[in-house]
Amino acid sequence: MTETDPFRDPPPGEIAPHSEVRAGVPVEAGVLGRVVEKGALPVALGIVAAALILLMEVFLRYVLNAPTIWAHETGTFLCAAAFLYGGLLCVSRDSHIRVILVYQTMPPAIQRVLDVLISIASAAASGFFAWAAWMMVAKAVWMPAGGVRLERSGSAWDPPLPAYLKILLFLTLIAMTVQFAIYAVNQVRKLGSQ
Repeated sequence: MTETDPFRDPPPGEIAPHSEVRAGVPVEAGVLGRVVEKGALPVALGIVAAALILLMEVFLRYVLNAPTIWAHETGTFLCAAAFLYGGLLCVSRDSHIRVILVYQTMPPAIQRVLDVLISIASAAASGFFAWAAWMMVAKAVWMPAGGVRLERSGSAWDPPLPAYLKILLFLTLIAMTVQFAIYAVNQVRKLGSQ
C-alpha cells in the first residue's frame, strides 16, 4: 500500500488492509512468504510442462500410434505439485479463503484481533493435517521392518510418484503451519504497536 497512513481505518464493510506489501506478499508474511513467492514461477512452469506433455502424448498416441507409458503420470504429478504449492502461495499472500460475512461487519480494530485468531486457528488446523500427512508418508516411505521402500504407482512405468506427492503434501502443510504462525506473531506485534 502506498498510503500515508497504512493503519488508517477503512470505511465500513471494507476489510482492513495490510500495512505494507513487499515482493508480492504482506510484510507480516516474513521471510518465508517472500521465499514462497519466489518459488511460484518454477511451479507455474511445471503446469506449462504438464500441458506440453499432454499435447505431446495426444500427438504420439493419435497421430503416430506410439503412446508413452509416462506422460499421464508425469502430468498428473506436476499438476498435483502445483496445486499443493498454490495452497501455500495463497497462505503466504494472505489470500486464502475466508468467510467474511461477519468479519466485514466488524470495526477494523476487531478485524485485526480476528486476524490473529484466524491465523492461530489456521496454524492449528494445518499442523493437525501435517500430522495426518506424516502418517501417510510413514506408510508410503518405510516398510514395517524399517527399511526404505517408496510407494509406487503400480502402472507399467511404476514410478514412486505417489510417495513423492505424499512427501510434498507433508512438507507443504508444515510450511503452511509455520506461515500461519508467522502471521499470528506479526499480527500480535502489529496490535501491540497501535
